Amino acid sequence: QVQLVESGGGLVQPGGPLRLSCAASGFSALTFSTYDMGWHRQAPGKERELVAAITSAGGTTNYADAVKGRFTISRDNAKKTGYLQMNSLKPEDTAVYYCSANRRGPTARAYWGQGTQVTVSS
Repeated sequence: QVQLVESGGGLVQPGGPLRLSCAASGFSALTFSTYDMGWHRQAPGKERELVAAITSAGGTTNYADAVKGRFTISRDNAKKTGYLQMNSLKPEDTAVYYCSANRRGPTARAYWGQGTQVTVSS
């Protein structure tokens, strides 16, 4: 069965870096390469928001204004893994971070990971 598992979260000081990974299973590498991927976050008392997204082949990315210039989304389709490199972290980045895999069109489907906690605090 398809499963996405996030890892790499934890406690980090303001200004520090953190790298999140999203490992997919239950896909062939070829099938994984047909899905767009996204990273989302949900802070206490707030709704889940899209942080970054990347197209299936990795050719196009987009970011929320709050993280532009600080976060980088990437993927390795052969490894069936997505990444979110976070730099210059701020306390307001504290949230549970989730990854998603999304296929568009008439065969649209979406899968979500369970989330990983990122806490930015000194």
